[in-house]
Amino acid sequence: MRNLAPFVRRPLTLTPLIDVIFLLLLFFMLTSTFSTFGEIELSNASEGTGTADASVERFFVQLGAERLTLNGQATTLEDIASRIETGQLLVSLDADASAQRLVDLLHRLRARDGLNVLVLE
Repeated sequence: MRNLAPFVRRPLTLTPLIDVIFLLLLFFMLTSTFSTFGEIELSNASEGTGTADASVERFFVQLGAERLTLNGQATTLEDIASRIETGQLLVSLDADASAQRLVDLLHRLRARDGLNVLVLE
């Protein structure tokens, strides 16, 4: 038996589609970060002259995830900027040191004129 009732097309509502689009937009806005990334200029190593200058003050920093030592004494990022003015700084990274922690240290020290920073492998 055939259905002889006329086909009635229902109007298409876009309200659920718009709701889904707004939910996706809200999700992506809340999960993304809008911070800008700073950049630190790193220069290539230059060849040495073969002579050692005894008047250059040298500092040794050990950097870890939670540890920061300057010449064997524990310190903080805030204090290290005031304790180092000029000279040569050798930075040794622990296995658990993150790149962000190194960038934080270099950011604190980048305004120092006459400070030569060398990151050891």
